[in-house]
Amino acid sequence: MKILYLIPARGGSKGIPHKNIKPLNGKPLILYSVEVARELADDADICVTTDDDDIIKVVESVGLKVPFKRPDELATDTSGSYEVILHAIDFYKQQGINYDAVVLLQPTSPFRTAQHVREAIELYESSLDMVVSVSESPANPYYTLFEENENGFLRRSKESNYVCRQDCPTVYEYNGAIYVMNVNSLHGKPLSSFTKIKKYVMDRSLGIDLDTPLDWKFAEFLINNQ
Repeated sequence: MKILYLIPARGGSKGIPHKNIKPLNGKPLILYSVEVARELADDADICVTTDDDDIIKVVESVGLKVPFKRPDELATDTSGSYEVILHAIDFYKQQGINYDAVVLLQPTSPFRTAQHVREAIELYESSLDMVVSVSESPANPYYTLFEENENGFLRRSKESNYVCRQDCPTVYEYNGAIYVMNVNSLHGKPLSSFTKIKKYVMDRSLGIDLDTPLDWKFAEFLINNQ
């Protein structure tokens, strides 16, 4: 199976300015994902897709060539991952390189390791749309999540009679660390329409996704208390 390891890194981060190259424990954030990818593949099968010259400079400073600069229309606040992934796949296809699967490694997951990715890939098979990393959610629609009904009153998101949270079915949330995607599934349908999805479960602290300054402080806390 031929795999493309794709690291998406847009320059315009508002929650944490210059997030993807901000030093975390002395290392630019994106390099955590670059190092994981390099444990799994040759540089030829690793693609950092970015619109930002500073990100390109940081990545190429460690010897990884950035194969193209992402078009501006794929680097806005409203740009979706789906179009970015297809753009990368099509770039390589035009070079005569066809991939069977894409492993998406978002730079905002610095505690994801190569072993995590290997284990997720082991769960993948060509009959699936995707294997995705998840963490057990502390919020449960059978017990702690509520929605307003037509009268403006709160009701549980999922009707249930559970008395104890421990009795509720386990629910999971995507943590953003690992996506192993079938290239055939990607052609013609976005990720939101995938139905054949298997989970790869990670500890919540290892699957942390850095999106806010508070997330960043928590990541520093974890590093300093390992």
